[in-house]
Amino acid sequence: MSLIRRLAPSLAARFRQNERFLNFSSSSSSVLHHATSSSYVEPVHITENCVRRMKELEASESTTSRKMLRLSVETGGCSGFQYAFDLDDDSVNSDDRVFEKEGIKLVVDSVSYDFVKGATVDYVEELIRSAFVVTENPSAVGGCSCKSSFMVKQ
Repeated sequence: MSLIRRLAPSLAARFRQNERFLNFSSSSSSVLHHATSSSYVEPVHITENCVRRMKELEASESTTSRKMLRLSVETGGCSGFQYAFDLDDDSVNSDDRVFEKEGIKLVVDSVSYDFVKGATVDYVEELIRSAFVVTENPSAVGGCSCKSSFMVKQ
């Protein structure tokens, strides 16, 4: 069983505790509904490094199925919220937002989208790690030095 599945109940409880940061009042729910029905969706940008790495990962797979990069926002991390990246099969939920560049798809669920709209997803290779990261997030006001967690604007 994966670590995420074991931690899911405690993460869900923590998420509910942080609802005041999420602004899930009745007015923001209508804004979210309005955003999903609107024709304009503020993009989540994908860098060339991210595209290159996704193509490398697809080429190394033995299957012919396409992979998508799924970005979600979870409670936790040293700054309150953290980014989570997963490689997903080519399946999209009805409330997902899909952003594409050079045939590479980035999928963001509707709740996480409110935290990352206008942000840029990059792939960085450093001495201590190589990872997908979110950079230039207009919804974040601060975060940790490893760029995996952030605080939201209030």
